[in-house]
Amino acid sequence: MSHPDTTFDRLVSLRRELHRHPEPAWREFYTTSRIVDELEAIGVDELLVGSEFIDPETRIGVPERAEIDRWYETAQQAGAREDVLDRTEGGVTGALAVVRAGDGPTVGLRVDIDGLPRTESKSEDHVPAAEGFRSETDAMHACGHDAHVTFGIGVIESIVNGSAFEGTLKVVFQPAEEVIGGGKAVAESGQLDDCDHLLAVHIGLDHPTGEVVAGIDGFLAVHHFEATFTGKSAHAGSHPNEGTNAIQAVAAAVENLYAIPRHEDGATRVNAGVVEGGSAPNIIPETARFEGEVRGETTELKSYMREHATRVIENAAGMHGCGVDIDAVGDAPSAKSDDVIVDVVEHVATETDGVETVLRRDDLGGSEDATYLMQRVQDNGGTAGYVGIGTDHPGGHHTATFDVDESSLRIGVDVLAESIQKLAGDGGS
Repeated sequence: MSHPDTTFDRLVSLRRELHRHPEPAWREFYTTSRIVDELEAIGVDELLVGSEFIDPETRIGVPERAEIDRWYETAQQAGAREDVLDRTEGGVTGALAVVRAGDGPTVGLRVDIDGLPRTESKSEDHVPAAEGFRSETDAMHACGHDAHVTFGIGVIESIVNGSAFEGTLKVVFQPAEEVIGGGKAVAESGQLDDCDHLLAVHIGLDHPTGEVVAGIDGFLAVHHFEATFTGKSAHAGSHPNEGTNAIQAVAAAVENLYAIPRHEDGATRVNAGVVEGGSAPNIIPETARFEGEVRGETTELKSYMREHATRVIENAAGMHGCGVDIDAVGDAPSAKSDDVIVDVVEHVATETDGVETVLRRDDLGGSEDATYLMQRVQDNGGTAGYVGIGTDHPGGHHTATFDVDESSLRIGVDVLAESIQKLAGDGGS
């Protein structure tokens, strides 16, 4: 399957526009508006936005309302459509497009849409800066989700405009992947419960342009949390004994997190990434907090780490006479790509222009909340797989100089669209 240059040029233009307007998790107002624009122009059979395809009550990692409203206003000023802003108000973002093309299986594609809260490079040798599409917000598409949205739009356009696809296509433009917060909310909505097959995709992952991974595995199940300790303030010089020191409790918790025993069944991880508290050197700190995560090679190992981390944190608080609240801010299970999906993608990729190398499988070595959707489809009797589309990127993922080789956009659309068509045409057999 090939695309005229005019279509490719338009996809590049879309990707660059999205790159200029990145938005963090649950604040993807402008991005959702542009997705709706594109889907309406293509002409899909059904278009669901925000709470129409997301269960708002199971969102994870939702920011404070003031932060949501700030990004809402930024999107409004950038030209986001008022009708889309109304449908996503309160931070229920994203879209689900449905294409119905006769009898046949239902095939899903999940792409994520959020950016990262970091500043993009202004260096002259950074292509977005040099060519005028560097981020205009205080976020950055430092993980390629602008390319993922472009994949989704390109695939829908390919399927709608003259392909032999027979069945139903559902493309999820999922918010809040970067905080491991959106996958569960989409899964719990039930919108993908009728999927016979599901594909998810990521660009890069240290694979070069021209390389495709037919099935990515090695997802570490992950749980992100925030622990807030509450003690009692006092004068650190004259009455230190009257206080209960929240920072001491945090320090004890963080130190002992790293002492959680390793498990014989597989790899486990723990990290405290943000630690803060106190107000002055002469005040016993009454509040302190830290943000951390635990991971496991399997969902069961993640649960093992979570249970031990909770025990450590609560005991550290009690030891220092403090209270503690532990809030979940992100969570995702492990998953494995099914052979049925891997077989199809591997075959398609070997026959796709621009693909030089095809790896049957590779390990991610990190976490991704597409696993919620994969697991949901698999639990309902379907198959699921996670595809890697290589791209040359000058900086690593999540760095200020990350960018994608735009020639990989064509490869991604071709591999995904043809794989979806084959999965619908022969059930992946």
